[in-house]
Amino acid sequence: MTGSNPFRPTDGGFRWEGVDRMAYKEEGSAPFLAISRQILFADPTLKCELRYFEMDTGGYSTLERHEHVHAVMVFRGHGHCLVGGEVREVKPHDLVTIQPMTWHQFRATKGEPLGFLCMVNAERDKPRLPNDEEMKALRADPRVAAFLDGKPKP
Repeated sequence: MTGSNPFRPTDGGFRWEGVDRMAYKEEGSAPFLAISRQILFADPTLKCELRYFEMDTGGYSTLERHEHVHAVMVFRGHGHCLVGGEVREVKPHDLVTIQPMTWHQFRATKGEPLGFLCMVNAERDKPRLPNDEEMKALRADPRVAAFLDGKPKP
């Protein structure tokens, strides 16, 4: 991904020259809606990737957890995120650190696209989805349940 050219100009619309816009995940692999990804930077010597995810209005990432930590910076739009048992509104330049084995999900809930940068290990474990018992425990909190239903409370 680093290539020989150190510059990747943007087209002004959250796309970068020489960077493919890809599917977020394989269809049917996990629940998600209207989200894409771009790998902006990957270097084996640093063992990390910088990725850009963008979801359309009403879109959302997968509710998941995994063993690796990652940092997310909201880059475009407004929405909500769930980290652990906490739901927060997010806006451009907010930074969210997701610790290992913490449930998390991002949603474009404010009537506009939501885009974020995500830094992760290049080699990482596969995300884990909640089982029925874990989902029941998450939904026990009314704010989390409203978020998961796409109707976050202010």
